[in-house]
Amino acid sequence: MKRVLTSVLFALGILATALATAQQYPTKPVRIVAPFAPGGGTDFIARFVAQKLTERLGQSVIVDNRPGAGGNLGAELAVKSAADGYTLLLVAGSYTVNPSLYKLSFDSANDITPIVQLSQGPFVVAVHPSVPVKTLQELIDYARKNPDKLAYGTSGSGSITHLATELFLDMAKVKMVHVPYKGTGPALNDAIAGTVQVLFGSVATTLQHIKSGRLRGLAVTTAKRIPAAPELPTVAEAGVPGYEVTLWHGLVGPKGIPRPIVDRLNSEVGQALKVKETGELLAADGVTPAGGSPEQFQALIKSDIERWRKVVQRAGVKVE
Repeated sequence: MKRVLTSVLFALGILATALATAQQYPTKPVRIVAPFAPGGGTDFIARFVAQKLTERLGQSVIVDNRPGAGGNLGAELAVKSAADGYTLLLVAGSYTVNPSLYKLSFDSANDITPIVQLSQGPFVVAVHPSVPVKTLQELIDYARKNPDKLAYGTSGSGSITHLATELFLDMAKVKMVHVPYKGTGPALNDAIAGTVQVLFGSVATTLQHIKSGRLRGLAVTTAKRIPAAPELPTVAEAGVPGYEVTLWHGLVGPKGIPRPIVDRLNSEVGQALKVKETGELLAADGVTPAGGSPEQFQALIKSDIERWRKVVQRAGVKVE
């Protein structure tokens, strides 16, 4: 009995210490590692979150850009930092692709502490106006009759745009030629020029060219239509049942961050995501607020890692 009581008191002591730590946290600046160069979508989301957390935590939250190796350099730095809540990592969907393409020094699913999903949004399936199709089903029919006649552009071999398109081609049972570029900008420019005929592009970069008539929008890749283009059906509605790909960003940390700190960060970010101005700001980048529990975000990460592993293996994808 005495031993049990001692164990209970010890556990309560640990809990009290953790709660006190969370109440005091943070006592110094917090760093968010953004594993890509300044100026892109990931950097935009990282700086937005840093600003909101600075306001809500009463401590400076800074963005530390660490680009390189498809985001792996920054991820490794953050994942191997102290699990005290002072180094966090901004991750995007590509984080779940990398385990299938690179030999990593860490476990992308199990060496992290998921905190919260920040944003979500679709790819827009677009074609050059010269392609004689008006709907996604017409594109599928045309591609089946003309295998490898159409070319699709992506931001690079092994990129999330590459795998999202390969998943579509596999589920639709069609063949197209892959043309990888060094980034989304060159791929978009060549799609507008007609050098490539098909593009899975982000809302922020692609929708304006659809509205101007330089590209023709056919569908969005999320499970639901989007307010910015309600006329565009989902891929699942338009001809490929079961297809769904969501662009997302989220916040994680090293494995072992005390739960009270995780809960505080999740709560503070979650409340910031519910503010009307937040939705308007993220809409400028073509995404909407997400939120949810750490467990929900962890489930998303694990399921995406497994899904992209299958696509990489099936399509024989390799990094350049």
